[in-house]
Amino acid sequence: MSNALVIIPTYNERENIEAILRAVLSLPDQFQVLIVDDGSPDGTAEIVRGLQINEFAGRVHLLERSGKLGLGTAYIAGFKWGIDKEYDYLFEMDADFSHDPNDLPRLLRKCVVEGADVAVGSRYCKGGKVVNWPFDRIFLSMGASIYVRLVLWMPVADPTAGFIVYKRAVLEAIDFDKIRFIGYAFQIEMKYAAYALGYQVKEVPITFKDREKGQSKMSLRIIREAILGVLEMRWITLVSSFRKKKSGE
Repeated sequence: MSNALVIIPTYNERENIEAILRAVLSLPDQFQVLIVDDGSPDGTAEIVRGLQINEFAGRVHLLERSGKLGLGTAYIAGFKWGIDKEYDYLFEMDADFSHDPNDLPRLLRKCVVEGADVAVGSRYCKGGKVVNWPFDRIFLSMGASIYVRLVLWMPVADPTAGFIVYKRAVLEAIDFDKIRFIGYAFQIEMKYAAYALGYQVKEVPITFKDREKGQSKMSLRIIREAILGVLEMRWITLVSSFRKKKSGE
């Protein structure tokens, strides 16, 4: 069995799902994919099931949920599934090609060869960039990254990034019950939890491209959650820890 699992949450991604699966599974490294679908009414899950049966048995997995329950809970469900199956490396990745599948081996290499515990596909470290985004969205994203670093003192240039690989040991150490955010603040909170627990978080420069098909899931509620959530995260580390308690504690 491959020891690398790419977790892709989906909601109404029928325009992208087959292409992204083929792109990931064509890579020379033997990645497997877990689709976490939140009851997409457009038939995303049906497309995945068809590919499972006809072409990618044993390499494509599907976890179906009853409704749109949030990005963070989708990833946590995927993490728990992957930990149970004993994958050594678990990725977060979008379905819409804003994350280039060809960067997956580079992220994996950062952990396997260079010793990172968490590798982040970064838009804002040296060599990273964003294309096809309007100026106001780039300004908002970069401003959010600066704000997060100032409040959390976390040395990650792109703390809101959603293209990441975690070693299984990192995810096993984090108490998912203490991860409270479900929108894009989830991405910040997970990196911060790993960093606060002493794990090495390193960045890999990527080119981030805006989606060409489908609709963005960004909303003002998600932005508000991220802004206020960062202050709450800082407070959490002053009074408790993200670490999972061992049995008997």
